[in-house]
This record gives sequence, C-alpha cells and structure tokens, in this order.
Amino acid sequence: MNDSTLRQDILDELDFEPSIDAADIGVAVEDGIVTLTGHVPTYAQKLTVEDVVHRVKGVKGIAQEIEVRPFGTNRTADDEIAKRAVNSIGWNTSIPDNAVQVKVQKGWVTLTGKVEWQYQKVAAANAVRDLSGVVGVANQIEIKQHASAFDVKKRIEDALKRNAETEAHAIKVNILDGGKVRLEGRVHAWSERRAAEQAAWSAPGVHMVDDRISVG
Repeated sequence: MNDSTLRQDILDELDFEPSIDAADIGVAVEDGIVTLTGHVPTYAQKLTVEDVVHRVKGVKGIAQEIEVRPFGTNRTADDEIAKRAVNSIGWNTSIPDNAVQVKVQKGWVTLTGKVEWQYQKVAAANAVRDLSGVVGVANQIEIKQHASAFDVKKRIEDALKRNAETEAHAIKVNILDGGKVRLEGRVHAWSERRAAEQAAWSAPGVHMVDDRISVG
C-alpha cells in the first residue's frame, strides 16, 4: 500500500468515528509512519484519534503531535482538576486505597505511587483522562516486582500461545533487570503487536515493556 492510499484510509476512518471531530486534525504519511497534527477539545479525543489510526491496516508507527485545546476561555483550575482526579481514583475499586498520588500543572496530570499490577496503573490513568480541563496524563506509577524472571517469561510465552491474534513463534521474549521485558520479532498486523504487548503487561511484576516488534 502506498502512502497516499494509506493517508486516505486514515482520513476515512477518522471521519467514520462518531466520538471525534476530525475537522481540525492533520494527517501526513511517509513510509507507513503517520504524523498527526492539529487540535482537539479533550485529552480523551486525542487518545481516541491515536486508537483509530492504530487500527488502520498498513500503519507502522505514529508521531502524535495533536494539541489539546479545551473549549472556551474558562479553563478548569488545576486545584479543581486535582480534586476531581483524587475523587475519581478513589471511586475506582480496582485501584488500592491511597496507592496513587496526583499532581496537576497547567492541565497536565502526573500520577505517582506504587501498585501491584499493570491493570491498576492503567485504571488510574483511565480514571482521570476524561476529566474536564485535562490536557495530558503522565503515568509514573510504579509496579512492585514480586515474581522471578523465569516465571515472568513463562507466563508471557504461555499467554502468547493462548492468544488467537498472535503467532507466538514469531515473538521473542527477553526478561531484563528490574521487571523490564523486551519483545522482538515480526508480526503481520498492528493488532498482533498490541496483543503481544498486552500479554507482557499481564505478567506480575512487569513495569516496563520495550516493544521492538516490527509490523509488516
């Protein structure tokens, strides 16, 4: 697929997605790498745009340069965003009590603390991403390490074998120091790459995934 065809497919997919307004989004493609520019009114829409582009066949990578510009001039104050973020995290039953701390500066929310699992870290970010006034989320929550490297490697490889979307033999799993995982290999679609990454994150103690899987 050439770049101009891929660009048109992306534009069509963005127009097809009802939850976003694609009028102010720019799309450029070079060798399968997509650069997104322009602006959207919420951080949630920015993430949705990225998800939409990821699912288009032929996309090899994304450079995300979209700005978040909230509607109107009366932006939500940082202290109000922080209060809502703390409440939203507190209401989420999958996040341990008092495990996550919140800092807000000019609409950017920074999350810190320690949790047991990756899904809890993701849940904290998801709890604040849709709040009014949020322009970005820096998720710096750490994951406690409590499993051996062998156990982590086996769990990931077993998860890859169970997943219908991935070809487990095409993916190499390396366990590095400090709960880091490196994935290497080649898959046919972006969805396979994502499934492999999710399998890695599902293992206990993993707090960083270096995804070097190529798509093509």
